[in-house]
Amino acid sequence: MNASYRKIVSLSSIVLFTLHAYAQPKPLHIKDMLSLVQSAQPQMKAYAAQAQSTQYGVGLAKNTLLPDINIGYQAGYATYNNVTGMSYPGLILPISGPPVAGNIYDRVPGTAAGAILKWNPLTFGQRSAAVEKASAQYKLANSTYNDALFRQQYAAVATYLDAVYLQKLIQTYQANIDRTKAGLEQSLVFTRQGLRPGIDTTQFQAALAQATTDLLIVQRQYYAQITELTRLTGLPDAPTNILLADTSLLSQLPLIADTTAGPAGNPVYQYYQMRKEVTASALKEVERIWRPKLDLWANAYARGSGVKADGTIDKADGWSLSHKNYGAGIQLSFPILQFSEVHLKKKQYQAMVKADEAQLDQVALNLQKQKEAARYSYSQNMLITKQAVVQSQAARFAFDGLQLSYNSGLIDFTRLIQGQYDLLKAETGEAAAFLQAWRSLLDIAVANGQLTTFTDNLK
Repeated sequence: MNASYRKIVSLSSIVLFTLHAYAQPKPLHIKDMLSLVQSAQPQMKAYAAQAQSTQYGVGLAKNTLLPDINIGYQAGYATYNNVTGMSYPGLILPISGPPVAGNIYDRVPGTAAGAILKWNPLTFGQRSAAVEKASAQYKLANSTYNDALFRQQYAAVATYLDAVYLQKLIQTYQANIDRTKAGLEQSLVFTRQGLRPGIDTTQFQAALAQATTDLLIVQRQYYAQITELTRLTGLPDAPTNILLADTSLLSQLPLIADTTAGPAGNPVYQYYQMRKEVTASALKEVERIWRPKLDLWANAYARGSGVKADGTIDKADGWSLSHKNYGAGIQLSFPILQFSEVHLKKKQYQAMVKADEAQLDQVALNLQKQKEAARYSYSQNMLITKQAVVQSQAARFAFDGLQLSYNSGLIDFTRLIQGQYDLLKAETGEAAAFLQAWRSLLDIAVANGQLTTFTDNLK
């Protein structure tokens, strides 16, 4: 049974080694990850397509400068009565023959063809207002895309930082397991020699089980973060195939945090600014509704009838376009009674513009206060991190001394395990302090609206 078990273990080890050899981990850098969010995430592709669709609205608004021409042709074979006054749904309502005094049901042909042109070369500013509104809507769609991209990139960086922190915790908890195993082995030696009671061994075994459980919990959290990271970046790789490349974050502090940038470059501010521009352009469009409209039109029409002017039937002539007409004209119209409606709409949009202006001022204030809070947290976290490093070094030195004392039989299990716990707490606290320092820098970058504030500090 033991031999079979050993064979299974050996075979499993060979399989795992083979899989590891063929599935090399993919290194993932933060800067590369930001570009992946933009290019590989399906959600960002959807935002980009939506922004592109609004670009065609500008072309449609400009396209109204072109004339509108409709052409049509119809042919019928109907009774004598209908040909002389036949009605068709669509472009043409022909009177294709002379009136008739009685009811004649002989079947005769009738044809008609026509073209009508309508052109609005002069709109008294209405077209330019429509183009301006469409352009503002296109800019708003782009700002929506930029804001969504910025938020997704921020989420990816924050997730990356959490994953690096958890990876550091995995190393810390593994070191804690190694220390507990060393203590367990030493207690076994002391027990066999009769220098320590067997309870020490039992306590070390319980501590080892707890340390292993802590490691398993952190590993579970780590792979959950990596899974979220692959979702944000659109990577198809399994979490176990991702290798975080920027792990030196938790061993060094940022060099500098730029806090001089104003709100104008922040995607959130730009989004609300574009909303205000769309509302302002809509107000301008409403203001120009109560203006004249100038239409130029021209048409050409030809018909053929199987009934002649004297009432005789000539079916051959019904299939030819023998009678032709054309015309051209100009039409100027003015919506006199729309004054009240336009006035109310102007009041409505003016109030909306004021609301957008106030919202923009609030966003600027929010970003300013957000930057102030992030700047203060950054400076405090930098100081906290330096103290955490000192505490971790002291705890490590103290544990080394306690371990020597335990191995010499000078202290008991309780003193040693307390020192080991203090060291674990100090090591995890140091990692958390570095994480918070970098998170504070990320918060400053978010307030600036420029992730380069964060990425420029990466080595």
